[in-house]
Amino acid sequence: MDSTEVTKKQPVMSTSIMSAKNVDVFYGKKQAIKNVSLEIPENQITALIGPSGCGKSTFLRCFNRMNDTIQTCKVTGDIRFAGQDIYNPKVDVVALRARIGMVFQKANPFPKSIFENVAYGPRIHGLAKSKAELEHMVIASLKSAGLYNEVSDRLHESGTSLSGGQQQRLCIARAIAVQPQVILMDEPCSALDPIATAIVEELMESMKENFTIVIVTHSMQQAARISQKTAFFHLGELVEFGDTKAIFTNPNDQRTQNYISGRIG
Repeated sequence: MDSTEVTKKQPVMSTSIMSAKNVDVFYGKKQAIKNVSLEIPENQITALIGPSGCGKSTFLRCFNRMNDTIQTCKVTGDIRFAGQDIYNPKVDVVALRARIGMVFQKANPFPKSIFENVAYGPRIHGLAKSKAELEHMVIASLKSAGLYNEVSDRLHESGTSLSGGQQQRLCIARAIAVQPQVILMDEPCSALDPIATAIVEELMESMKENFTIVIVTHSMQQAARISQKTAFFHLGELVEFGDTKAIFTNPNDQRTQNYISGRIG
């Protein structure tokens, strides 16, 4: 057998952009995440599902060190982004959060104009060399978030004057504006009506060409519709992780089967 044949038979590995290995998270003495290991594939949508209180949002927040803001929270294990240990004391957390953006459950636009909401990140990170470049970044980000056509004639009105769905897309535009590689989304549609939810889901589908998306969702239907990979959490443990279709049609673990069939949760 020659070497070319050996090469051909190597399995094709999907590139992972982030990884967690043996991660434990504690709030004081209470353990919220128990020995979780998971690889996040690049340019795909990975959904984290599970009952309320199962640890999925806590786990999501490990990836951009948002748990650092909680005094009693302690994270152990190995978490890497683009091969780098993000919990290394030398890591610049502000720069990390620019590369790994976050969209929260409740839209939280700044009390500023639509334009200034999106311009804020590029300004503080010094990404725009001129006023014209900043304007270009803002408009491109609003277009990427599918919002520009709706707000192009009122960029200087308050971001808080928008509807709930528009505010959430404004927050997505704000996250995009600093040119991240990853966007974490914590229940981004839970406060939205079905029409606004459909718009945001469509937006996420189009965004995965340029970004890696990790979404926490209570909606199994949403996970099934938009994600390529799904991780099921239960009582702080990662029960199962794999291709979304397999998780929903042929899970390996009885607990996953019980959850997706509505027996637990």
